[in-house]
Amino acid sequence: MRGVHGTTILAIRSAAERRTVIACDGQATLNNIVIKHTAKKVRRIYNDQVLVGFAGATADAITLFERFERKLQEFGGNLKRAAVELTKDWRTDRVLRRLEALMVVANAEALLLVTGAGDVIEPDDEMLGLGSGGPYALAAAKALRENTPLPIREIARKSLEIAARLDIYTNQNISLEELEW
Repeated sequence: MRGVHGTTILAIRSAAERRTVIACDGQATLNNIVIKHTAKKVRRIYNDQVLVGFAGATADAITLFERFERKLQEFGGNLKRAAVELTKDWRTDRVLRRLEALMVVANAEALLLVTGAGDVIEPDDEMLGLGSGGPYALAAAKALRENTPLPIREIARKSLEIAARLDIYTNQNISLEELEW
């Protein structure tokens, strides 16, 4: 898969706050043209118990959202099992393996990166950044989390604002979805 660019997704999980936040910018681009400023890149699925964010082609992401929700239903909401089974399909299915997207999925038990290369990764520090602005947002979030008492919702918002000042494919139209448990 070529490098995903044109978006910023930041996911932060906090056991201390008993919540997960996934934040995204709203910019959708086609090559070097901005075609939408208010794209929704994070969704709630599985009876609002799971947050899913994506970076990549929109139609591919919608297909993956739907497949992932079916896997969650099939495995009784077990996030890790559903993610592993989705990646198996993603790698072996002739149509799915052409999809170009990355997903971050989260519930009360875990935060995972899911890719078409077969990766299901749970980060050590419970933070993930995706897309072209992801590394900027993630670096800002790490610094803010280690050096401020801010709640993760504010860390996510401020981190995306910083990424938007650095990455031309990230805008200031930030939306957040929060999952409390």
